[in-house]
Amino acid sequence: MSFAFSAFSALSVRGRGAARLAAATLVSGLVAAGALVTAGPAVADSTPQSGGGATATMGGLKTYGDAVIHDNGGDEQVSAGLFEMAVDGGGMLQTYCIDIHNPTQKDARYQETPWSGTSLSGNENAGRIRWILQNSYPQVNNLTALARQAGASGLTEQDAAAGTQVAIWRYSDGADVDAVDPQAEKLADYLEKAARNLAEPAASLTLDPPAVSGHAGERLGPVTVHTNADSVTVTPPVDATANGVKIVGKDGKAITSAADGRPIYFDVPKDAADGSVALTVQASTTVPVGRAFASESRSQTQILAGSSESTVSATATANWAVKGAIPALSAVRNCAKGGVDITAADEGDEAFTFELMGSEYTIEAGKSQTVTIPLQEDQAYDFTIKGPGGFEERFKGILDCKTESGAGGDATQTLSEPSPATVGGTSTDTNLAETGSSSATPFIAGTAIALVVIGGAALVLVRNKKTSTQD
Repeated sequence: MSFAFSAFSALSVRGRGAARLAAATLVSGLVAAGALVTAGPAVADSTPQSGGGATATMGGLKTYGDAVIHDNGGDEQVSAGLFEMAVDGGGMLQTYCIDIHNPTQKDARYQETPWSGTSLSGNENAGRIRWILQNSYPQVNNLTALARQAGASGLTEQDAAAGTQVAIWRYSDGADVDAVDPQAEKLADYLEKAARNLAEPAASLTLDPPAVSGHAGERLGPVTVHTNADSVTVTPPVDATANGVKIVGKDGKAITSAADGRPIYFDVPKDAADGSVALTVQASTTVPVGRAFASESRSQTQILAGSSESTVSATATANWAVKGAIPALSAVRNCAKGGVDITAADEGDEAFTFELMGSEYTIEAGKSQTVTIPLQEDQAYDFTIKGPGGFEERFKGILDCKTESGAGGDATQTLSEPSPATVGGTSTDTNLAETGSSSATPFIAGTAIALVVIGGAALVLVRNKKTSTQD
């Protein structure tokens, strides 16, 4: 199976703006400030909840066909096919949509994300989607052979992309949707019936755990590398030199690269002032087919259909002190519980306490605890946990765990209706905002995040959505 970039293509779906967007609602208690007892500064712009991997920017519509959604007694014609995304640091991705009624925003930023942090969480057919991706276009680019398997008289690239997307939507969204072209519809029916459940693919690159802590004079870790790349490049943090911190292997020797399964340690001198550093490792590899990609701006969730050699990265932080409580914090979206899991570990010699949304938590020395912060679907969150000595850890994002029925839900504000999608054929410069969203969508989503922290409360966008039968 080859990956032909000349055939790169993209999809845009005409979403329902009223069903996806809602009025801005003031919600108190989202700003979390706690007494994390630590003596060293640890300030980050924000802590990612993706776990590492590829970061990419949404491109334009390329190759697609027509499909019709049958919903609430009416029909809606949409475009169905492949997206193209450009990877930070180099590389290209091809993806299909797994969120049929949510608009796509051109130039939206996406991060490789575990299924547990997306609408695939709890979807018993998620593995069937991966099977479809592995057994259809573009992974199978012999369209003659694919048509023969599907019982079709022939398939163009547009037919193959549309048929594959339609089959995916039936499992990702529980959608009643058909391809317009008869040959594409035959492919969709074949893929739907033939699909079998496969396991979720491993991430292209992660560091586990993403945060460690301990005393000055110790080796902090281990942080284990998990990757499908031959090796990752390990570059010592810029601020580590001033503290005398070294990045070493199990034998204590400084390292500049590491392979899958290899442990990494932060070697902190005994006389180092209390503080912290963040280490980023990087590699070049193909991202596994079936990995999910989520955005922080409500742009529709994607699933990977193909990858070139691409740049992937992951970050781990280390926090140290001479004495007292020494926390390590990490976060991950948990769609099964409808919130964000904050994991706090204490490798110090005293317990530490923090407050989150009105509740106080105490972590004993040498212990760890995971706290789930419940959020509403589509809720923007931005909270910072602070402590003495300048310690500060910030977590931000949007909880986007469900697909929609398309009925409009209980949205409290209706914005202008999106323009009809341009369907069929091939385009090299399509405005995805016009095909799937009101032009106000990026501004509203960005403003909601920027204004989250206001006087101890959080300004968020909230919308109650109906869950599809596959959620």
